Amino acid sequence: MPTRLAYLGPTGTYGEQAARALVQLEAMGDVQFVPCIGLRAVVEQLASGMCDAAVVPIENSVEGGVTATLDALWSHRDLCIRRALVLPIRHALLGQGDLSGINEVLSHPQALAQCSGWLAKHVPHALQLPTSSTAEAARLVVGSHFRAAIASRVAGNEHGLEELAYPVNDVAGNCTRFLLLKRGERREQGSVASVAFSLHRNAPGALLEALACLADRGLNMSRIESRPSKREFGEYVFFVDVDLPSNRAEALPELIAQLEPFCEHLAHFGAYPSTELSDVST
Repeated sequence: MPTRLAYLGPTGTYGEQAARALVQLEAMGDVQFVPCIGLRAVVEQLASGMCDAAVVPIENSVEGGVTATLDALWSHRDLCIRRALVLPIRHALLGQGDLSGINEVLSHPQALAQCSGWLAKHVPHALQLPTSSTAEAARLVVGSHFRAAIASRVAGNEHGLEELAYPVNDVAGNCTRFLLLKRGERREQGSVASVAFSLHRNAPGALLEALACLADRGLNMSRIESRPSKREFGEYVFFVDVDLPSNRAEALPELIAQLEPFCEHLAHFGAYPSTELSDVST
């Protein structure tokens, strides 16, 4: 049976590009790609057992954390991370009309935000409309002379769209970090580990006490992000990435043991390797 892998569809998204790259890195063999509508649906396909793996974006270098993914991970704390991939993002403006006649631009909200400066300069009067993915935006503008989509060149080729401008992202070094998620046992060795936790109390110094566990063990925190717990105002869940030394196999289990007493809930997503692509196929 092939491995069923869920990703944010339809065909042509950056999520699909990341999924195909991760399949090669993990040597996953026979894979059936399952496009989904919405990031929560991607995670749900894995959590429910309908798929064997899932690929989701977790962080963009310009717009920060992908909140839908963070919330979905906290809802499914039994999942684990097998690998991270940093993918360069090069947006194109795609359509079937002249740039001067474009009065609506469609894309995923993250992509619109990543191109906001370019849009303000070149199509200042165009209405910006959010879609579930960049590739879905490309599909929706087919046949229109006044609509354009922000998406990848791959999506443009998929739907027979013309390239009206490229690249249109505001930051040349724009990139997104994707995660390969699976069910099963968490690994304790890798270059990075990810945890998420809520605290017993919202009090002065409570977060500092928890984070001191990293300093006590000589570990570097490479990322921290908070999300509302959705239970009461002012209560948060913290997502933390930790760099792991290659010569200390006990580093992660010891950290978890020291951190646990400070936490009401602690999610341990495991240790994993991280790969950065220098370029992305067009």
